[in-house]
Amino acid sequence: MKISAELKAFEGRIGHVFANPELIIRAVTHSSMSSPTRGNNQRLEFLGDRVLGLVMAEAVQAHDPNAAEGLLAPRYNALVRKETCADVARQIDLGVVLKLGRSEMLSGGRRKMALLGDAMEAVIAAVYRDGGYDAARDMVLRLWGDRIGAVEDDARDPKTSLQEWAQARGLKPPKYVETAREGPDHAPVFTIAATLENGEAETATAASKRQAEQAAAKALLTRLESK
Repeated sequence: MKISAELKAFEGRIGHVFANPELIIRAVTHSSMSSPTRGNNQRLEFLGDRVLGLVMAEAVQAHDPNAAEGLLAPRYNALVRKETCADVARQIDLGVVLKLGRSEMLSGGRRKMALLGDAMEAVIAAVYRDGGYDAARDMVLRLWGDRIGAVEDDARDPKTSLQEWAQARGLKPPKYVETAREGPDHAPVFTIAATLENGEAETATAASKRQAEQAAAKALLTRLESK
């Protein structure tokens, strides 16, 4: 089976040439494009999530052999979460080769965080099925790159940390309020304000409410801790 020039270029970006091209074709086929005779990437996504989990569990332990489980868990979670998978997918232009149904394409599917994250997991599974665990591990470690070493700085959940900061000072939990929403319906951009009972506040903008809340909490916590 031959694959398109776009998928050939994609093989180069991920560093794996498929012996069974059907696997990569299925990995980039969204359910909106599937049919009774054409599969989609949902089962591969399920498998890829588990492969990624094992690779990252090994990676965070190897990076810090003496760290306790309580420190390893948030680092691991930061590396396998959907946002990180989507970020890696954007890095390798995975959206360009996705096979989407018309409705999903028109709604900006190639840029959606959840869709990109799912497809990235499917690609991991496709490499695992095609070349074995070592091939999948090598690709993941290469693509995740410096994120593994830098994850200690990003592993703390900013919203949880900000709430703990407030509670330690007898304040109520912070509030998160959407102050603006811009862009088209298929690609909205949210501005969220994180506010404490004492009047301290910061705002942040992102492509999802969750990301904006996290960014606002991180900005506020950073400023408070620098005082």
